[in-house]
Amino acid sequence: MKYCRKIELLAPAKNVACGIEAVNHGADAVYIGAPKFGARSAAGNSLDDIKYLVSYAHIFRVKIYVTINTILKDEELEETRKLIWDLYNIGVDALIVQDMALLRMQLPPIPLHASTQMDNRTPEKVAFLQRMGYKQTVLARELSIQQIATIHKHVPDMPLEVFVHGALCVSYSGQCYASQACFGRSANRGECAQFCRLPFKLKDAQGKVLFDDKYLLSLKDMNRSEYLEELLDAGVTSLKIEGRLKDVTYVKNVTAFYRKKLDELFKKRPEYVRASSGSVSLSFTPQLNKSFNRGFTTYFLHGRQEQICSFSTPKSVGEEMGYVKEQRGGAIIMAGTQHFNNGDGACYYDEMGRLQGFRINKVDQNKLYPLERLNLRSRTVLYRNFDQEFEKQLSKESAQRKLNVVLILSEMPDGFLLCLKDEDECSVGVPLRCTKELARSPQYDNYVRQLSKMGNTPFAVQSVDVRLSDNWFIPTSVLNDLRREGVEALLRARKISYPAELSIPAYRKNNPVDEFIAGQSFSYLANVMNDEAKAEYKALGASFVSPAFEKDGSSAKGNAIMFCRHCIRYMMGACRKQPNAKVTQLQEPLFLESRDGKRFQLEFDCKQCQMNVYEVD
Repeated sequence: MKYCRKIELLAPAKNVACGIEAVNHGADAVYIGAPKFGARSAAGNSLDDIKYLVSYAHIFRVKIYVTINTILKDEELEETRKLIWDLYNIGVDALIVQDMALLRMQLPPIPLHASTQMDNRTPEKVAFLQRMGYKQTVLARELSIQQIATIHKHVPDMPLEVFVHGALCVSYSGQCYASQACFGRSANRGECAQFCRLPFKLKDAQGKVLFDDKYLLSLKDMNRSEYLEELLDAGVTSLKIEGRLKDVTYVKNVTAFYRKKLDELFKKRPEYVRASSGSVSLSFTPQLNKSFNRGFTTYFLHGRQEQICSFSTPKSVGEEMGYVKEQRGGAIIMAGTQHFNNGDGACYYDEMGRLQGFRINKVDQNKLYPLERLNLRSRTVLYRNFDQEFEKQLSKESAQRKLNVVLILSEMPDGFLLCLKDEDECSVGVPLRCTKELARSPQYDNYVRQLSKMGNTPFAVQSVDVRLSDNWFIPTSVLNDLRREGVEALLRARKISYPAELSIPAYRKNNPVDEFIAGQSFSYLANVMNDEAKAEYKALGASFVSPAFEKDGSSAKGNAIMFCRHCIRYMMGACRKQPNAKVTQLQEPLFLESRDGKRFQLEFDCKQCQMNVYEVD
């Protein structure tokens, strides 16, 4: 039998409602924040909510991953350990983590996944994580398809998780200290203030303003939907959608879109199969440009690309709809084939290049009547960033997920037997002990009809096989009770047979040094917040370990607060590696200046193809 590789579509959940809809719309796994210690502090969830989500998801063999991916203070370690035991006891499938102190805790046998906050971008780092017992690695978003393939070749047994959609951090994850430096809010503690979404001036060494009030660090959103096959061929097993702060309609639309793309791919590439069970039916057509986006980019998947930024706005632009022909009275006359709806949200770029928005009160063919009077120039391009009708569709039940089940009604010497078997080969038999009586009219059609009624259960009947020796009579009410009992028994059997993955506890105080760590000196970039994490690095052979930026900000004085693959000099056509670069026209160093007057120097590390940002005192 040919080997098949299970592929996981991993969707985000801000809360349990988002998690349920992620499952319904086709996710194979869902990641959600713990009550505390997640990298999105505003997206924490109670244990009861997570337990409910686990119970629902496991019906479809969907896994639930919980994020505990902040760096931890010494006084938080015991609370974290107890929380992990609680999560294990309610059936969570894995934890997405960052802090190395967890490797020294006496934890339950729950798999640990290495968060992208751990800065996972080399084969050597991923191999180290595998030796430490991590069961899945979330790679840095900045990696190219070739770099991903190289990591897979070097560490073929490590499942690789890669982002395919959603918002992009401009700095390598886990290596951004701008929010902490400027606002006292640590990204590594789940409190990012989104420094990269602020407007800046760009000045040269002489103080000349090169850009004024532009969002120079704000990236477009990732969209790799056209490259899923390429990613799978490179060795990726988990395709991750970003968005633990996004609303439920975003989760529905984006999850459903990627589910459809993957299912189409699996039909032509049978060596790839989905990692969960059940079929999804939708009442809408998923469209990525109808959910929040700043414009799309594949980022560095195929090397450095033009136009990965959204300099004019950090807000959602949406889909291009056409342009303004003229304004007549209170109406905007449109040219274009796209159709607006009453209540739509629209936006445009004004003469200063700033994004402006308005709500459409009424649509009459190609005439738009905004709520407020506008003065738009002809040929101004309009975008729709809120589709009233689409959102209305998604506000209702928009998907159903069902497990195929086969029912067989047969007889026993003292009655009848109803057997149910689902698509995962999970089966049960429910007896009906009674005295057999012949019916006065044919019963076959009624038996098939009644046994096919699955209603709001997670099952859809694939076939009903009636194997009776004669036209026996079973009252409809009794048959329905038998069916309900069978469904309940099958659900219990699925719960008992759920293939939970266990992992040897990571507790390893006395393990030997490791080649990846031995002899190295670690700076604030290692994000060591507590004594146990420091002890772990030392036990692995580190020669020196500095405290985290958040623990001792002075340790990072003079050091970079952001490390970016995005390069402003490249976007200006002044990259030294580009032909005809405008290097001589730039008076360096260059500086970013925020609206509150703070200044940040840019360093261009061409050897690493990286832009570093330093705070200027």
